Amino acid sequence: MNFRNRTALGLALLLTLITSTVALAKGNFAFIIVSGGNLKNKLRLTDPALTNDFLVFADLFRNEQAEAPANPGIGYEITRYYSDNGVEQAFDHLHYYPDTGFVYYDGMVNGWSEYDGHWYRAQPRVKTAFEKALGKKAFPPITPFILTAGLVILLIVLRRTKPVRLDG
Repeated sequence: MNFRNRTALGLALLLTLITSTVALAKGNFAFIIVSGGNLKNKLRLTDPALTNDFLVFADLFRNEQAEAPANPGIGYEITRYYSDNGVEQAFDHLHYYPDTGFVYYDGMVNGWSEYDGHWYRAQPRVKTAFEKALGKKAFPPITPFILTAGLVILLIVLRRTKPVRLDG
């Protein structure tokens, strides 16, 4: 590798580290965008339980890489964003599989790291936080119309049913 290539590689690595350090130094992401799974639309979540810790989904630094699961289950695509002087910037991208507890770390946006493109075990605490954050947004509440329709159907069925005589 010649001097020019080494210099370019060194500068690219330095910029990647600076970008990572800036995002981590702030201590949190501004928000995450979640899609896939049972969601009809993308969701923008700002729940601190999912944005205040870089390692909330998987501890990339301490956990060893996991074997790729044969069937990881239903997955959610997650892109994490930070805000730099009011400008929203995508930082990284991952896939989270809550039912099986796996994370596939796609990697940094506009950069790379040694953790990109690998499977990891999800942090145990993330499932509860993730499901709580999705909560009402992922599963629309039962509307009064549906409740009323259900009661009407039940009343019709009960009215058409003949009473049972117990006196023989």
